[in-house]
Amino acid sequence: MKPRQPTTELDARYSSALNPRPGAEDVTATDWAEAERRLQAAEVFWITTVRPDGRLHVTPLIAAWHDGALHFSTGRGEQKAKNLAGNAHCALTTGHNSLSEGLDIVIEGSAEQVTDSARQDEVIAAFEAQYGDHIASPEGVFHGFGDGIRQGDDLLFAVAPCTAYGFGHDGQVFSHTRYTF
Repeated sequence: MKPRQPTTELDARYSSALNPRPGAEDVTATDWAEAERRLQAAEVFWITTVRPDGRLHVTPLIAAWHDGALHFSTGRGEQKAKNLAGNAHCALTTGHNSLSEGLDIVIEGSAEQVTDSARQDEVIAAFEAQYGDHIASPEGVFHGFGDGIRQGDDLLFAVAPCTAYGFGHDGQVFSHTRYTF
């Protein structure tokens, strides 16, 4: 995938730009490069998919940002795999659960199954770089991750963002950035 650069805009309706607190007048949109840095450093993500009857399914997972897309894996029989087979639209989120610091990121897009073995190997290497011994060590909680994908036991998906959001917060000043691809 060729990484795309988004149009970035601050949404003042949900930012502190109009807030009378000191420092709020300096609120700016979060640069996409910073959002990408946070995606590469995150360890836990949440995925939202849609069941055939329209109900949502939300579950945590690990994901790796590589080549302009967020990648994740799932077993063939898992609910998210079943949901994506019928409706590829999904959202992946990561961030902090604190108002005093952090940047929460939402990626919206369509999940595309990665079947090319060379690309799978690239993405598996990105997971190994991001999660280290959790994947690479025989004692790691996700050991065998790459083998499951290579053998076809697990499915690998890529979500290139159509739209993304960054919600910055430091306890006093809040920002809401929209990234349009």
